[in-house]
Amino acid sequence: MSDKILIVGAGAIGAFYGALLARAGAQVSVVCRSDYAIVKQQGFMIESYSLGNWQFQPRQVLRHCADYRDEADYLILCTKVTDQVARAELIRPAIRKNTAIVLIQNGVEIETEIRNAFPDRELISGLAFICSNRVAAAQISHLAYGKLSLGNYPAGVTAKARHLQSLFFQSGIECDTNEDITSVRWQKCVWNAAFNPLSVLSGGLPTLSILQHQEGLIRQIMREVCDIAATCGHPLPDDVIEANLQRTYAMPPYKTSMLLDFERHHPMETEAILGNTVRAAQRQQIACPTLQTLYALMKLRELQIQLESQEKC
Repeated sequence: MSDKILIVGAGAIGAFYGALLARAGAQVSVVCRSDYAIVKQQGFMIESYSLGNWQFQPRQVLRHCADYRDEADYLILCTKVTDQVARAELIRPAIRKNTAIVLIQNGVEIETEIRNAFPDRELISGLAFICSNRVAAAQISHLAYGKLSLGNYPAGVTAKARHLQSLFFQSGIECDTNEDITSVRWQKCVWNAAFNPLSVLSGGLPTLSILQHQEGLIRQIMREVCDIAATCGHPLPDDVIEANLQRTYAMPPYKTSMLLDFERHHPMETEAILGNTVRAAQRQQIACPTLQTLYALMKLRELQIQLESQEKC
């Protein structure tokens, strides 16, 4: 019997990984709002630099979780982590007794809301190390990388998590499991905390241009994230900064997800990526002056968007 999977938030990340799971034989349904009509009619077009191009037609295309007419083995949440999205209430109508909740989302310390809402459900936290954009309605472009890391929250790896890993392997994507997924979250934050806000604050520069002209600043941001992670009990590999820099030099010029949200006047993941990091530092009483400055500047940029929106009303 095929695994039944519900993707909530079928954008650049959710649609891509959902399409891979369908290729592995799973029954994949999606909740998508902005592209609902076109996805319902013709599915998604996936264009991947490494896996080829193909059409992905979900089993069910839904506007809301309450419309799902099945019991999901895995509910995979791929929405942005912002104050505008009440994640627990969004997915509650589709959670059943045997549904494992999977988060493929950015940020650190983002699991608490879901754990508190569903204390008896298996929670798998996941990170996508990928360059992927929604380039048009129902059209996903996979530009580079794609590796996933999965682990149960707060720790460990269950049989259900390993089975999901095997599905991704079958689809042709690299996927590992980690007993300490929180450390992996901090590891991804090393890159996100630097390049996401700087792409916005620089006025839209791609990642390569930012790195070529401000490597010293990026190193300082990354070092502060590493120091915070270590103080929180999650020391990162000694080469994590160099590895991130080299991968960024090697990848094609890339617009971060935060920059795309800014350009579209969508809510940005400032709190999940920067705010939670700064609050962790304050809790541990460790200085992070560069991160605090970035966070303050991003809050001002958010205020600018809010005021401009009010003027148009």
